[in-house]
Amino acid sequence: MPNSIIISAVLNVKNEADNLDRCLKSISGFVDEIVITDMESTDKSVQIAKKYGAKIFSIKPANVVEHARNFGLSKASGKWILLLDPDEYLNISLKKELQSIVKRNDVDYVKIPRMNFFVGKWLRYCNMWPDYLIRFFRKDFITWNKEIHSQPITKGNCLTLLDSDKLGLRHRNYLSVTDFITRALRYSGVQADELKTNNYKVKISDLILKPTQEFNSRFFAGFGYKDGMHGLIFCLLQSFAICLIYIRLWEKNGSSEKVLVKESFVSGSQESIYEYGYWFTRYFQKEYSANIFKKSIIKLRQLLNRLTKNY
Repeated sequence: MPNSIIISAVLNVKNEADNLDRCLKSISGFVDEIVITDMESTDKSVQIAKKYGAKIFSIKPANVVEHARNFGLSKASGKWILLLDPDEYLNISLKKELQSIVKRNDVDYVKIPRMNFFVGKWLRYCNMWPDYLIRFFRKDFITWNKEIHSQPITKGNCLTLLDSDKLGLRHRNYLSVTDFITRALRYSGVQADELKTNNYKVKISDLILKPTQEFNSRFFAGFGYKDGMHGLIFCLLQSFAICLIYIRLWEKNGSSEKVLVKESFVSGSQESIYEYGYWFTRYFQKEYSANIFKKSIIKLRQLLNRLTKNY
């Protein structure tokens, strides 16, 4: 008897009652099967999943979801897999597009643009859009590594959807600043463990320069300022999250007392100031491109930054 299950949705869940109903409601009638790996939820997640007829498999809690994803994929029966997080949901246009892809023979996995929301606002910049992810694929064409936020192992032909909000996977990832900080604490611990396993040693520049680079890459290079106050706060929090990884690593390595080498501290600080100054002046050059006097002052400041970088 041929397999009547065409699309299986696979989710990993741990205390996601606030998000799960919206997610499952968005795929109800679209998928033929819902597979949920539950990490011993203590809220109403399981009850909500049962309401939608999900097949629920219990798995021990862990700080990363990659192993649970692979376990869930092994339990799915569909020819195609829709992989979701509980705080994600689909709109009608995306579902229609994915339904049309199922009928094709030249596609094995699909990169879908994801719309990330921070405290209620869709971040169109900050390097957060289109945030392409592989979330729809033929069964057995995708597997995940065990590392946190790792890229999947793929085979076959890829199709990348248009970066249109009509085809965007909605992601309500950070409902509040508290939510962001809570996740940063969890993820930083996992990432610090991975660095420790690889015998990485914390440097002064990790605590000074890398957070600055993270902020600059998102706020200036990624045009995060176009997202307004939401963009500024998000970029600052991302900078904090990067710094937190190396602080946690220092803590896990014994919180050893070390004398700050003046030359290293000054060098890291100067490099950080130079990088921030570079992007800062580039931004204001664009803002004041029509004002010759202000543009000249900005260029002079940029020149002084270069001349004093090594002093």
